[in-house]
Amino acid sequence: MKKRILVVDDEENMRHMLCAMLRKQGYEAVEAADGEAALAQASAAAYDFILCDIRMPIMDGVGFLRTFQKAELPGTVIMMSAYGTVDAAIACMKEGAYDYVSKPFKNDEILLVLRKAEERERLKNENRRLREVVGREYAFGSIVSRNPRMREIFDLIRKVCDVRTTVLILGESGTGKELVARAIHHNGSRSDGPFVAVNCGAIPESLLESELFGHVRGAFTDASSDRAGLFEEANGGTLFLDEIGEMPPALQVKLLRVLQEGEVRRVGGSKAQRVDVRIISATSRDLARDAAEGRFREDLFFRLNVFAITLPPLRERLEDIPLLVNHFLHKYGESFGRSGMVVSPEAMKLLAAYGWPGNVRELENCIERAFILSDGEILDAGSLPDVVRGDSAASAAGFHLPEDTLSIKRAEECLEREFIRRALAKTGGNRTHAARLLEISHRALLYKLKEFGID
Repeated sequence: MKKRILVVDDEENMRHMLCAMLRKQGYEAVEAADGEAALAQASAAAYDFILCDIRMPIMDGVGFLRTFQKAELPGTVIMMSAYGTVDAAIACMKEGAYDYVSKPFKNDEILLVLRKAEERERLKNENRRLREVVGREYAFGSIVSRNPRMREIFDLIRKVCDVRTTVLILGESGTGKELVARAIHHNGSRSDGPFVAVNCGAIPESLLESELFGHVRGAFTDASSDRAGLFEEANGGTLFLDEIGEMPPALQVKLLRVLQEGEVRRVGGSKAQRVDVRIISATSRDLARDAAEGRFREDLFFRLNVFAITLPPLRERLEDIPLLVNHFLHKYGESFGRSGMVVSPEAMKLLAAYGWPGNVRELENCIERAFILSDGEILDAGSLPDVVRGDSAASAAGFHLPEDTLSIKRAEECLEREFIRRALAKTGGNRTHAARLLEISHRALLYKLKEFGID
């Protein structure tokens, strides 16, 4: 379909010249002599783009833009400024105009701005469609994924959320273990109760016992009053013990008793108190190996490991990167007040080609940083960290073989996945050329792409 453009200018010759040029380029162009007439036309019919002069009688371009924005009419506004009104044009961009061109201008200048505006609208529509698909098919709470393994995890969350069974969430740092814990809590029968989270590795051993179990007045030097612990705060809800593998051995014994007896005793107290708390724990360590080697109590491990969920690293779910990028664009767009931000195709290729050793957390930090560095509405490659924009050597540095297994088959699979990712990145997604670089047939590559879930 032809793009519809409304040309607003009080100079009749300028309107006719612009409309003739635009029609010759395949656009459908309509004229308006002032801002008031343009508003009436924009209210009666939708236009893709509006080329609007700043200085006009009856209603000038600034007045038109403000009223247009207030009425939330569809269309992208591009201002036209004569000599001496460039500052006004820049002020209009702050009011919501997409861009401006200075008079006198060449036809190519107008066409270039329109092409850029069309690309921005295409990216925005693509992101909007992707967000709708994510919300409808690929989201569970705050977790976004279309990876088959993650979809299986969604099913596990649904099955375990309504029972009190202890859950152990395993996975590398940054894979979203707390998000899974919150999803279990908020989608289950305990959603009306509190969700209390504590990082067992971030609190000194001397304070962790009091933090978890509470204390009575006089139990130690600074205990000037009775204080409830996190178990009591989480009564009726969920207590999330993050980095459980870092818990000191002495406290592991007390935690085991809570799990067995369902009651806690404050530090210095003589009386136990019953609590109704669902325990969800998480760790990035190999807890089974720690238990076997005596670094973690084996009986506690079996108590915690009733229902285990293992999260895959981001490098094994590369098909999720566009979904996650779009999710974080929406999140930080609202936070920074720049909801129209989109990612350029070049930046998206770099994001998809990086190994993400820090997993989803690193990706989120990358997008937040890019928001701060980007001046316009398109997040381009220049706003990405050096390590993400690096060459293949830098990308290789972000690739890690799994440390939790000695399986040669698993290592070969990770290596195959990495080589395919690099070949696709190098060829800009051209599968035929990628197959040639990999020295395999095109059909074999298609099979591998389907097997690994790579788009």
